[in-house]
Amino acid sequence: MKFILAKKVNMTQIFGEDGAVQPVTVLNVEPMTVSQIKTKEKDGYGAVQVGIGSRKEKNISKSEKGHTKNLPEGVMGNFASLKEFRMKDISTLNKGDKILLDSFAVGDQINVSAISKGKGFQGVVKRHGFHGGPRSHGQKHSEREPGSIGGGGREGGKVAKGMRMAGRTGSDRITIKNLKIIGIDNENNTMLVSGAVPGRRGTLVEIRTN
Repeated sequence: MKFILAKKVNMTQIFGEDGAVQPVTVLNVEPMTVSQIKTKEKDGYGAVQVGIGSRKEKNISKSEKGHTKNLPEGVMGNFASLKEFRMKDISTLNKGDKILLDSFAVGDQINVSAISKGKGFQGVVKRHGFHGGPRSHGQKHSEREPGSIGGGGREGGKVAKGMRMAGRTGSDRITIKNLKIIGIDNENNTMLVSGAVPGRRGTLVEIRTN
C-alpha cells in the first residue's frame, strides 16, 4: 500500500483526449518524514507514523519534542501534523525516511480521506432533507418545521432514540473510494485527482492506494 498526505488547493476542470470536460481537485503534496515505526510485537499492530509541514519550536509541547527527539541527525522534528497509516509490511521503511510524490503514478486508483466542511447548526430540511410542513390550510410558519417528534404508540410519548432532528452538520471524516490520479507535477508538488475531495481549501487529505 502506498500513502501520502496532501493539502487541498481548489477544484478546476481539464479536457481529456476525447475532448470531454472532467472535474478535478488540485492537491499540494509536501514531502513526509517517517517519525515512528510501530510493530506488532511492541505496539500490538504494525503502522507507520509520518510528520508533515513545520512550525515554530516555541509552539511545540514538551511531549511532542520528546516524541521526535530520536530522529536521525539532520531531520527536524517540528512537524505541523502527525498522521498514522496502518501497514502489514513495514520492513521497507525506517525512521527519518522521506516519502515523496514520485511514489505515485498517473492512473493509480486511490482512496481519499479528509474532514468535511463544517456547516454549523442546521435545521431538519438542510440536515436530513425533510420536506417541511404544508403551505396551505392555515399553516403560517411551518415551511421548515420538523413536525411531531413524540408519538404515543411508538415510544410511550417519549422521543425515540435516533430521531432525526436539527443539530450540528458537517466536520465529519469522509472517505471517497476509487478516485483516479489524472495528473502529477513533480516540480511543483501537485497532483490532480478526479472528482471532488472532502474539506475546504487547506484541508489535510490522506491518500492511500487500494
